[in-house]
Amino acid sequence: QVQLVESGGGLVQAGGSLRLSCTGSERTFSRYAIDWFRQAPGKERDFVAAIAWGDDTTHYADSVKDRFTISRDNAKNTVYLQMNNLKPEDTAIYFCAAERVPYGLGLHRELADFGSWGQGTQVTVSS
Repeated sequence: QVQLVESGGGLVQAGGSLRLSCTGSERTFSRYAIDWFRQAPGKERDFVAAIAWGDDTTHYADSVKDRFTISRDNAKNTVYLQMNNLKPEDTAIYFCAAERVPYGLGLHRELADFGSWGQGTQVTVSS
């Protein structure tokens, strides 16, 4: 399994933007579907967005659709999450995760389906 490191979090005002990065350590990074999850204090870790391994098919939670965009640059072993029009309810720790089995389509949502997790990056949106 790949090792993942997130970056790009911070404090932003409502309506602002941030871009998160998830960088993998292995050449095999491109073989894995990558998801973003988020966890607010006292809440469960929730799915945000996913990108498939090959054709870059993407999936989004309803709460972020049309505001967030997930993309990947396999030459840089990196997946991005562009977050626009941020809202206070987007405040959370954001984690990226690689599916346990390679060549996935980004359809898994159970946490146990993911074999690698980053350490998380804090996103805080002020009102």
